[in-house]
Amino acid sequence: MPEMTAVVREMLEAPNFWMLGTANPDGQAQINPMWVDIEGDDIVLNTAIGRRKEKNLRRDPRLTLAIADPNNPYEYVEIRGEITEYIEGDEAEAGIDKLAKKYIGEDVYPWRTEGERRLKMRVKPTFIHHLTR
Repeated sequence: MPEMTAVVREMLEAPNFWMLGTANPDGQAQINPMWVDIEGDDIVLNTAIGRRKEKNLRRDPRLTLAIADPNNPYEYVEIRGEITEYIEGDEAEAGIDKLAKKYIGEDVYPWRTEGERRLKMRVKPTFIHHLTR
């Protein structure tokens, strides 16, 4: 596993929006802004079941996360990785609430839709690049 520096870990721990890249069935990239978290050495993502990013990642678990520092756009991080676990049910529902607390200060994720089910995904990084100028 690539080394995750303290700076990269801090960027993952902070309420930063990361861009998630996945591959559509035709090979074209799909990019989404994402809330992320870190648990141990795993990066954690959460989405609603049925969304395009979930379908893409079930078909091909490889992904890229990228962020530019909002205070210095010449500093950026690229993380490539692979989903190692898909988690549904209570743990996934609690996961989106944890992210809501981190990102918007709400104890419960306020934008659930009727019948929505959540999916928590663990990502094992395979490549980490941090450039700063």
